[in-house]
Amino acid sequence: MSYSLQETVFAMLVEITERAMAHCDTKDVLIVGGVGCNERLQEMMRTMCSERGGRLFATDDRYCIDNGAMIAYTGLLAYAHGTVTPLEESTFTQRFRTDEVHAIWRQKKEPPNMYGLMQESS
Repeated sequence: MSYSLQETVFAMLVEITERAMAHCDTKDVLIVGGVGCNERLQEMMRTMCSERGGRLFATDDRYCIDNGAMIAYTGLLAYAHGTVTPLEESTFTQRFRTDEVHAIWRQKKEPPNMYGLMQESS
């Protein structure tokens, strides 16, 4: 029963991802997070990507378990584009939807020099 549930959920994730790829006109997928470690999900995503002429990128297990590195990088991107939140105004929302993030760094054509930014802050 657990295997059937997993297969169904993974098939749904693959279908949703394929639909998002069509809407975003992209062929490649990056799979992250705890469930990103699952080799069966990676296999299903890889098959779907290859059928669309794309590629699957699965992050190293060190980065799949904890999203801290992804959160830190997102913060760095926001900071590089002028978003600053004073500590006393910082909050968290457990049920915050990632599709509600206003990703201002995606609006610019030229990415900032992240290497220079990281050197300045050290």
